Amino acid sequence: MLSLYGSRATHFAFLATCWWASATGLAHEGVLLKALHSIKSSDVEAHIGVLADDSFEGREAGARGGRAAAGYITEQLKKFGLQGAAGGGSYYQPFQRGYRNILAQLPGSDPQLSKEVIILGAHYDHVGYGTRSNSFGPTGYIHNGADDNASGTASLLELAEAFAALPTPPKRTLVFAFWDAEEKALRGSKHWLAHPTLELSQIKLFINMDMIGRLRKEHVEVYGTRTSKRLRQMLSRQNTDLNLRLDFTWEMKENSDHYPFYERRIPTIMLHTGLHDDYHRPHDDAHKINFAGTQEITRLIFRFASHVGDRDSIAGFRLAARREFPRSRQQMESALPKKQPRLGIQWRRNAEKIMITHVVPRSAAANAGLKVGDQLLTFSGQSLLDDALFRQHVLAAPTDTTMTIRRENTLEAVEVPIKLMGNPTRIGISWREDSAEPGTAIIARVIPGSAAAEAGLQVGDRIYDVAEMNFTNTEELKNLLTTAKSPISITIERSGRLQSLHIEVLPEGQHLETTTTKT
Repeated sequence: MLSLYGSRATHFAFLATCWWASATGLAHEGVLLKALHSIKSSDVEAHIGVLADDSFEGREAGARGGRAAAGYITEQLKKFGLQGAAGGGSYYQPFQRGYRNILAQLPGSDPQLSKEVIILGAHYDHVGYGTRSNSFGPTGYIHNGADDNASGTASLLELAEAFAALPTPPKRTLVFAFWDAEEKALRGSKHWLAHPTLELSQIKLFINMDMIGRLRKEHVEVYGTRTSKRLRQMLSRQNTDLNLRLDFTWEMKENSDHYPFYERRIPTIMLHTGLHDDYHRPHDDAHKINFAGTQEITRLIFRFASHVGDRDSIAGFRLAARREFPRSRQQMESALPKKQPRLGIQWRRNAEKIMITHVVPRSAAANAGLKVGDQLLTFSGQSLLDDALFRQHVLAAPTDTTMTIRRENTLEAVEVPIKLMGNPTRIGISWREDSAEPGTAIIARVIPGSAAAEAGLQVGDRIYDVAEMNFTNTEELKNLLTTAKSPISITIERSGRLQSLHIEVLPEGQHLETTTTKT
């Protein structure tokens, strides 16, 4: 196992990891840091090297290679000092044609919360020599399944070892489930759910790891975060300094062991690095695994499971998830239509003056009688030295205001009253609420030229806090954005990565126009 600082001991990463450990309340002994950094790529590589070796003959369920893989896994669990959780102290839950699920547990440290269970799972079987029904060929050759799913199995072993090494386990009980016969229509997880070794009502979350060994461009697919509340935010907040790019898909298919739990209305998430050309072919070998990437995903799961394991409460299954599909996500995250411009001009700059080159028909500028060739000298009492500030002044100004212009071929400056379109906006965003993620807001519109646009906010960003203050509903968020002093610090999540942005706002425009939709 790795030393305390590990291979990512840059100053920023160390500080970020220390922040995470402090947030969990165990930083005084550094035990979580030590456990986190005990998860390392060399150990992942060693486990995958064994499980995906030719001597295991593709780990087909019920076959000689599958039994050998099960023996290796139980040997590791015994070394970690974990208890068997299949009944009577055994690690094995046999079923059907010589198949065997393997289960171990780490009892929780809290007298009450230890009755609740988080299951971390991965299937350890593969397709052996392959058949026409389970291989993309050629068949008759060993299919080592290094990614599918020696990678998830190795990750689960690393997690079991890291958690077992903690002097004080999480408050909730952890169960480590190595499923057999996943490649035979998910028989292992389905059998356990039909013949559970604990009460299903005790399970608060199932975390599944399937094919996490081919990390490319830091991209990780995450399934199931809609099955309970705040799962996306909780996972993203544990991604600090790991910087994985999380794709929170809303698709739920019966393609891995998370699905039977989903059918039983048990909250579940699955992590997956995507299919590839070696999927269910003999070429899925260990040397093609991104071991460093698998390490990072495993560390993310460790952080997440630690956080969930110690929370005071965990929300139950979210029934609305059964009615949500990828098209629901498209609707939720789509951009709202562009708004009519408040002023309605195009221009070119000449020193401190702005020369109008186009007036939008039926716009505020057209209604005020502005023409191509007019020079704008001031707007709402402000000089026009900076184009970006001019745009923000237009957005933030009162609806009824004035501008000073000089008409072409004249010397006299004229003050012109103008009635701007729409309400003044301080920030320049609209958002939607998401019932699966209370305390967040999905940005649905960023007005070009606004303070939000200048700060770099984008449609689809999720707001987590403003001025380091959390919010529970849209009114609280609106109040924070309206009253916070400039520059406004705002934490957003984009593809599972948290960013802190700073919005410089003008004193004008205290009314904040928003669009909110609950789903």
